[in-house]
Amino acid sequence: MKKTFIGLAAAGAMLLTLAGCAGGGDTTAGSSEGPKPVDELVVGFAQVGAESGWRTANTTDIQAAFKDAGIELKFSDAQQKQENQIKAIRSYIQQGVDVIAFSPVVETGWDAVLNEAKAAGIPVVLTDRAVDSQDDSLYVSFLGSDFVEEGKKAGDWVVEEYKDSTDPVKIIQLEGTTGAAPAIDRAEGFADVIAADDKFEVVASQTGDFTRAGGKQVTEALLKSNPDVDLIYAHNDDMALGAIEAIEAAGLTPGVDIKIVSVDAVKDGMQALADGKINFIVECSPLLGKQLVQIVEQINNGETPEKRIITEETTFDQEQAVAALPDRQY
Repeated sequence: MKKTFIGLAAAGAMLLTLAGCAGGGDTTAGSSEGPKPVDELVVGFAQVGAESGWRTANTTDIQAAFKDAGIELKFSDAQQKQENQIKAIRSYIQQGVDVIAFSPVVETGWDAVLNEAKAAGIPVVLTDRAVDSQDDSLYVSFLGSDFVEEGKKAGDWVVEEYKDSTDPVKIIQLEGTTGAAPAIDRAEGFADVIAADDKFEVVASQTGDFTRAGGKQVTEALLKSNPDVDLIYAHNDDMALGAIEAIEAAGLTPGVDIKIVSVDAVKDGMQALADGKINFIVECSPLLGKQLVQIVEQINNGETPEKRIITEETTFDQEQAVAALPDRQY
């Protein structure tokens, strides 16, 4: 394995540049003892939780990538609670890790702890989800998907699917965790696209918290008050899979009586698409491990990573899902 060496003073200068020379403590990363081999780096990663198949695949990929790179990864599972993530980040600061990475449970409420990391001179990388902060010097880089674009792709399919229909199209939206970036952005992108035609109406929108159980429970309740719904837009596959269970329990056929559009493209979702129970899936790749390692190595080299790094993703219909399933990694 090729080893990369760090000029710690250069890394500190890079962080100062990103911080706009804001005050608040020592902003150098590491000590002044000289270059630090990559295999001596320590990265603290604070994960959202294990709420879905996507998240499990994301965790597995990140852990494997750091193991392959020979970089120590300290890992914590926040169990979808912001306070747990903040506690983990503060622990990483106290331990003096070289880089902190995390996928924020929600968008807001991070400035205080990120300022603590900045004061300690520890670079922060956001993965999968962004934060809503006026000060973008609090993190070095964001790595993940364009959630607004994912919502637009879902909306584009809906518009195309019903382009010849003159009847109203009633839609139930299964939202992700309230306040989470993907929930906010996927709703926004979808709404922007379908707004062009007033035949589309979101008759109900409620959080299923990105879980299969939540998707089932919410769909069961919403179908009772909206029995004539035409389509369900789920912010992730796990909620879509829960919706399938609720639709079948109601004596209806998912994908036929009620069409389903989802986001993620995990194996279980792709299988449901291949089986015709989901009609369209927008991909959101959880395989961010290698790119995250590259960002850490850039920081280690005193380089400045791109501020926003977007993963390449596609979409799937039934035929494409059948073709992709045999080689699907997650």
